[in-house]
Amino acid sequence: MLLTTINDPQDLKKCTQPQLYTLASEIRQFLVENLSKTGGHLAPNLGVVELTLALHYAFESPRDKLIWDVGHQAYVHKMLTGRRDLFPTLRQYKGLCGFPKMIESPHDVWETGHSSTSLSAAMGMATARDLKKEKNHVVAVIGDGALTGGMALEALNHIGHERKNVIVVLNDNEMSIAPNVGALHNYLGKLRSTENYQWAKDEMEGLLKSIPAVGGKLANLAERFKDSMKYLLVSGVLFEELGFTYIGPIDGHDLGLLLDTMKTAKQTKGPVLIHAITKKGKGYAPAEADSVKWHGIGTYKIESGDTPKSAPTYTSIFAETMMQLASEDKNIVAVTPAMPAGSGLIPFGQKFPERLFDVGIAEQHACTFAAGLATQGLKPVLAIYSTFLQRAYDQLIHDVARQKLNVVFAVDRAGLVGADGETHQGMYDTAFMRIIPNMVIMAPKDENELRHMMKTASVYEEGPITYRYPRLPVRGVDMDEELKVLPIGKAEIVREGKHVAIVSFGHVFEVAEQAVDQLKSEGFEPMLVNARFCKPLDEELLLRLAKEGYHIITVEEGAEMGGFGSAVLECYNRAGYHDVNVQMIAVPDYFVEHGSVKEQRLEVGLTAENIASRVRALMPVTKGVVEA
Repeated sequence: MLLTTINDPQDLKKCTQPQLYTLASEIRQFLVENLSKTGGHLAPNLGVVELTLALHYAFESPRDKLIWDVGHQAYVHKMLTGRRDLFPTLRQYKGLCGFPKMIESPHDVWETGHSSTSLSAAMGMATARDLKKEKNHVVAVIGDGALTGGMALEALNHIGHERKNVIVVLNDNEMSIAPNVGALHNYLGKLRSTENYQWAKDEMEGLLKSIPAVGGKLANLAERFKDSMKYLLVSGVLFEELGFTYIGPIDGHDLGLLLDTMKTAKQTKGPVLIHAITKKGKGYAPAEADSVKWHGIGTYKIESGDTPKSAPTYTSIFAETMMQLASEDKNIVAVTPAMPAGSGLIPFGQKFPERLFDVGIAEQHACTFAAGLATQGLKPVLAIYSTFLQRAYDQLIHDVARQKLNVVFAVDRAGLVGADGETHQGMYDTAFMRIIPNMVIMAPKDENELRHMMKTASVYEEGPITYRYPRLPVRGVDMDEELKVLPIGKAEIVREGKHVAIVSFGHVFEVAEQAVDQLKSEGFEPMLVNARFCKPLDEELLLRLAKEGYHIITVEEGAEMGGFGSAVLECYNRAGYHDVNVQMIAVPDYFVEHGSVKEQRLEVGLTAENIASRVRALMPVTKGVVEA
């Protein structure tokens, strides 16, 4: 195979153009075969095979900086930069990362797992290059979905204003994870249909240059005429008005055209935008037919595309309960920033199409949009991944909590997320939301309690309220027929006990319960508490435990610094209980890399064995015998 000879971009440059097409076919075969065993982001990478080949053929990485937006379409880039043999370990513990990673290769010049960051990074690198008087190219590859992010538009404005030599490759496949929405998406659609735009513009410029320059008035008239013609040729010239030389739209799978276009872009002064049309999932029929499902996929059978039947998840329970609650209350609406499928809201949108709002990759807007809905008496539920909620922090504080608006935050993917790794870990929502005034924060011990928390949030009228839940299969507990409203700020004693109280917050309760079962067989009887609320805390229970002399072990699948355990310590400090022994079991102060959730929990100490060990060390011993 030709692919086995490519271990560096310099190897690629030895290929003829016909060989590049052969290589593209081999890369697709490699991706389909390898990802069938490991899972991963298949459809995005199948769509950028020719684009990636052309980039590495035309530019000199790593001297020239190739920046991948979001990063889940960088598999081909990794294959061409010496990491092909690591693909059997893709997204596995201590294996190949599913996103660009600087420590993996000097060719990975920017790390990202969130969208819309590449253009700002490119502007920074280009500015540094110019200050250092260097001559390299800076190229950012961004999808049409990511272009809707406010940060990307801010960067476009800045790059155009400064007239920096930056090449932006717009990978337009009409998709992010779900189908794109919005005015910018519609604008790109018009550009896609205007195939003769670049030809007509060049012809018009050539014609104007042939007109004799008879005084300044005629020259000015010619320029005005050219500008007017731009508006006649295409419905909008957004990129050119922003200061970019626009090239396209072009076929993103035509290697010859891509190479010619990149040669032109390299020779053009100032910012250039190459608009390339690609097919997400290209070359593998199941992925082409359903690029949403195949955006990120687990293991599958290559011939049929069949995937293992998945167990019900917390997300599916959220989705079912949302439809039940919305059937009972016509004011409940759902908001999502480009994640209707990932958040489980597709059925909701089918049943209540006028009550589901997908705002695109625009988390800040989603948050404030929900706040606006709340001012008018609606009950917006913002379904958002923990890692993406970080992007709307100012809006959380300024637009929602400060105005004490009744917005419900359904925080999915809370806690450890497994294979997506450090850019997607839901570690920080408890800590960063806990410090916001007027905020209520809940986390269920199981899927049944999630339903009750959703009911509680739907009737709460005192301000914003949050429930966080994991990217995990459900526990399989019995489900109550009737949804109940939980008392705000009240914990639940699940098992009475002595001397030590294990106070668990959220879905990691399952691990704490396993520890208690293990300890019971050894003769230990710690109390097991389901905290339910991080804010407000059940201070009455916590202070009673302190008065009765309990040692406290807090357990949470979130950041140790500022999280639930910190809240418990602060409670005791405020009350003057400075001698209470509180031990926190949480995620330490570092970014946890990819792997299975089980492996990640073992790494950070969120295991039944660790909890049990802590309890044993705290239990009183009299004359060598454990005191019951």
